[in-house]
Amino acid sequence: MGLVGVERLQREYDVEVRWAPYFLDPSTPPEGKPRKPQTRPDDPPTRIEAMGEELGLHFSRGRTWTSNSHLALEAAEFAAETPAAEAFHRAMFKAYFDDLEDIGAIDTIVRIGEAAGLDGPALREALETGAFRQQVDDGIDWARQAGVSGVPTFIIADRWAVVGAQDYNVFESMMKKLGKEPKTQPGA
Repeated sequence: MGLVGVERLQREYDVEVRWAPYFLDPSTPPEGKPRKPQTRPDDPPTRIEAMGEELGLHFSRGRTWTSNSHLALEAAEFAAETPAAEAFHRAMFKAYFDDLEDIGAIDTIVRIGEAAGLDGPALREALETGAFRQQVDDGIDWARQAGVSGVPTFIIADRWAVVGAQDYNVFESMMKKLGKEPKTQPGA
């Protein structure tokens, strides 16, 4: 859900967005682990599901597998310096939350990366050789030291943290604190 707010922020303000890796569950083994679904199909929507629906996002129910996300985080670092970075993030979120895919599997990550516009063979090589492993580990350490304890967390201007799925006006408030004006709208 934070992605929707970040995308809007980028459209309306001159801001730079840098994705930092965060490992949700370090106890998840590299191969992933089974899990019991948290909701049943006939349960009423959870608060997060309802918020997502308001933003046009869908969260599928019935997840029976928890992926180890380290390789997906490595792929995000690979994508970071390409024009496909944002498309890759959106595609990975959809794959995990909507399609219930295993984002810890190299074949899955490469397929998603290629569909988002990344060089598939180069991405596969980077994942197989661990080219971004240390960079991800360093980013995870940075996030812990910065006090990040959950996602989404947005660190703004290295001074403020916005934690959780927040209304867009929270981001606008931060922009005002920084003295940033919205971009001029065409035709205005």
